[in-house]
Amino acid sequence: MRHLMNPLDFSVEELDRLFDLANDIESSPQKYAHACEGKKLATCFYEPSTRTRLSFEAAMLNLGGQVLGFSDAASSSASKGESVSDTIRIISCYADICAMRHPKEGAPMVAAGRSGIPVINAGDGGHQHPTQTLTDLLTIRSLKGRLGSFTVGLCGDLKFGRTVHSLINALIRYDDIRFIFISPPELKVPDYITDMLTEKGITYEEVIRLEDSMPKLDLLYMTRVQRERFFNEEDYVRLKDFYILDKAKLSAARKDMLILHPLPRVNEISVEVDDDPRAVYFKQAQYGVYVRMALILTLLGIEIKNK
Repeated sequence: MRHLMNPLDFSVEELDRLFDLANDIESSPQKYAHACEGKKLATCFYEPSTRTRLSFEAAMLNLGGQVLGFSDAASSSASKGESVSDTIRIISCYADICAMRHPKEGAPMVAAGRSGIPVINAGDGGHQHPTQTLTDLLTIRSLKGRLGSFTVGLCGDLKFGRTVHSLINALIRYDDIRFIFISPPELKVPDYITDMLTEKGITYEEVIRLEDSMPKLDLLYMTRVQRERFFNEEDYVRLKDFYILDKAKLSAARKDMLILHPLPRVNEISVEVDDDPRAVYFKQAQYGVYVRMALILTLLGIEIKNK
């Protein structure tokens, strides 16, 4: 039995196979329409989510399986004081695989240690969001044809953004990756990440102005400033509109640059950008369903023979 807690739980070779499977699902969905008949996915979401929870549910339903679970800690026995360990042991009696989102870092790892079924970390606090990272990597590989030789700009909340931290750790395993970190000083990428990049000899720079970096980028990964990660409402209000990507800022960008965003968007990308062919964040959400379908099949050990 295998779990997914961190994007690095899969080797680069295993990720290639996972992405090949996701691309096959994209091109031949009917081939997989009954792959999980008789199987159940439990979605245990202790923290609000739209895209991640619904994409997991859509993935299982697309595979012919069933879904059960809860979308809020208040609607689970956690509100009565039940531990994550006890909850997962009960869920293991009802389902074949579990996707868990939790506000406390490490909670899915605790669950995996007591689980009788595969557990997928669907986001734990500001720590990891591995299936979003798999989504990001699949989007880049599918649209660019490779996962190396890029200058990647990451913009916005680089301090609390778990999607940013996971993506950086995943991308450094590929060749010729360069980073430009674009943020206000209060939200800059944590020191442990820049220390790691320095130790590995990976090129990065930290800047404040988005406009200065735009001509250099192959990929621009925008993030929102997350109100739920702030202890101080005043700091959130001051920083939430620090970066807004619009057509004027895009005028200096390369014609083949991709704009990604893990969503939800607040106002950091103007809606006028949505029609730009470089804006792929809604395609990215669709790729999230394909990669979660591939992940469910992989963790359940289900293989579909080519027809």
